[in-house]
Amino acid sequence: MLSIRSSALAGGIALLAMPVAAQEVNLYSYRQPELLAPLTEAFTEETGIQVNVAHLDKGMVERLQAEGDRSPADLVLTVDISRLAAVVNAGLTQPVETETLEANVPDAYHDPDGHWWGLTTRARIVYASKDRVAEGEVTTYEDLADPKWEGRICTRSGTHAYNVALVSAYLHHHGEEATREWLEGVKSNLARKPQGNDRAQVKAIWSGECDISIGNTYYMGKMLEDPEQQAWADSVRIVFPTFENGGAHVNISGIALTKAAPNKENAIRMMEFLTSPKAQEIYAEANYEYPIAPNSAPTELVQGWGSFTPDNVNLMELAALRPKALELIQSVDFDG
Repeated sequence: MLSIRSSALAGGIALLAMPVAAQEVNLYSYRQPELLAPLTEAFTEETGIQVNVAHLDKGMVERLQAEGDRSPADLVLTVDISRLAAVVNAGLTQPVETETLEANVPDAYHDPDGHWWGLTTRARIVYASKDRVAEGEVTTYEDLADPKWEGRICTRSGTHAYNVALVSAYLHHHGEEATREWLEGVKSNLARKPQGNDRAQVKAIWSGECDISIGNTYYMGKMLEDPEQQAWADSVRIVFPTFENGGAHVNISGIALTKAAPNKENAIRMMEFLTSPKAQEIYAEANYEYPIAPNSAPTELVQGWGSFTPDNVNLMELAALRPKALELIQSVDFDG
């Protein structure tokens, strides 16, 4: 017969022999691997928690729905408020509220119910030719429909998420009929059919096809780091337009905890880390975006592009307007 001491010792040996649960967190993301690697590596170094990332091109909502309660995903990280809202509205997330998240993320940049939390922002701005567009010639989004720009504007597809968000903001400020008229005006000012990405529009300015384009701020940094695209970047300057009754349109990258999250505690630790000034500055440097945590700052390069006042509309309001914005874009055959 084993003594009590022997039994305890045997039990201890048995426990030691059992496999230790892995410390990990699983992330689904639309962001490029090279943008996330510095963040995931820093998180693992600080916490010892391994990050497994599934990089998706599309279909995040459909994949999570198909996986259901068996989904391995703990977190989703994506750009654009409409994409975040789509995951939330599909009932695939759960709310998170911690003191750390509340301290790190201003009210304007998280879901009021805690289903998503912002990480960084980017402004939807105008790239203007240094040679053919005078300082102060374009100051508002409303200006883009002015006939003086006829044949001078380039943009990517009107149905792309970035442009749909901008149109949603215009709809918020001006209403349906004015937005339709604005879209018709901008379309009549296009130098060519919408095509390509934001950088392709700046290339078109450099080549003389158009004089201004619509794009996100961080693409300036991306062009400057690419020797083949530096000349495109050097040919333009960044203009921060505003709405006549508001500020500059901004969008976000953000993160949400999935409903099924098998590693919930680790996932919340990662959310808190990613919203910290340390992580957001890593993120901002990797992708030339604006960190949103208090006392954090963009890189010197980004600061050199100038300052702006963000529009104060709640981003969830813009997400709710997305279907109507897309309907208006298609009704004027913007890409036709």
